[in-house]
Amino acid sequence: MSQQYDFVAIGDIVVDAFIELSRDDSRVLEDVDSGKKTLMMDFGSKLPYLDVTVVNAVGNSPNASVSAQRIGLETALVTNLGQDRNGKDCLEKLRNEGIHTEFVKLHEGKKTNYHYVLRHGPERTILIKHEQFPYALPDFAMPPRFIYFSSIGEHGLPFHFEIADYVKQNPETKLVFQPGTFQIRLGSEKLKELYEVTEIFFCNKEEAQQILATDEQDVPTLIRQFRELGPKMPVITDGPQGAYVVDENDTAWHMPMYPDPAPPVDRTGAGDSFSSTFTAAIAMGKTPAEALAMGPVNSMNVVQHIGAQEGLLTLDQINKFLEDAPDFYVAKQL
Repeated sequence: MSQQYDFVAIGDIVVDAFIELSRDDSRVLEDVDSGKKTLMMDFGSKLPYLDVTVVNAVGNSPNASVSAQRIGLETALVTNLGQDRNGKDCLEKLRNEGIHTEFVKLHEGKKTNYHYVLRHGPERTILIKHEQFPYALPDFAMPPRFIYFSSIGEHGLPFHFEIADYVKQNPETKLVFQPGTFQIRLGSEKLKELYEVTEIFFCNKEEAQQILATDEQDVPTLIRQFRELGPKMPVITDGPQGAYVVDENDTAWHMPMYPDPAPPVDRTGAGDSFSSTFTAAIAMGKTPAEALAMGPVNSMNVVQHIGAQEGLLTLDQINKFLEDAPDFYVAKQL
């Protein structure tokens, strides 16, 4: 195909089985000193669960691709599936969403990634296992406007440098990096080449501290430390405290959370919806402050549903929420 895609997401795809645990047979304990929470269940017992919901074609990058497509960008996904029933179900789901799938590879003899999401109220613990698929960039007929790169398996370190080289050779392509668990653990030095060519970067406050190996608490300071690594527009979320961005002029902005219409049902995918919506807004020519207002709207709606994609909004729906936003919901310059 000869078309230029607005948004090409790259990363692993999975099937999520959401298992709602019984509150009578599971509990969450919080350490007083560290604040770390632990999910507890009796070992060696047969424990009832309340419900299970299976969601196909999810994961950081697939979630982002569905978000961008619903907002209105021409979107493709680069990912790997097993040649099994789960893989075929994921491929069908992507096509039903309007995602271009020419860069989705099915591998004979491989299993599609399958995760188990243990739900305890709106929070969850995810049991993950990544199949070792070969990672390689496809031959793009035309360089994409934006590449959105996120979670891949631990064996994929060389793939990061392949992406960095592509962006260096095709500067018209803007790289967006939302690191997954493995990439966060690598820290900043091992992925130095990737950070240096990143246009937009996303993580939360705790992830930022881990990547930078710092105890720094001030989010604008953390963002400017990422600017020193290379990303032109770092974005950091801080839970109930909202989200922050520093633009190319080194101006810091803060946005509060969009108010929830009801208690969250499931927080899975909140970060993906925020990051992809912010990126889509920038791709449409919005300012960083305007993009910072759009992201939390999609996150707010996503957490009202089970799974990361059901609650994703169209551009018209996001704009309607912005029109109805309370007076305090404005981006403030810091």
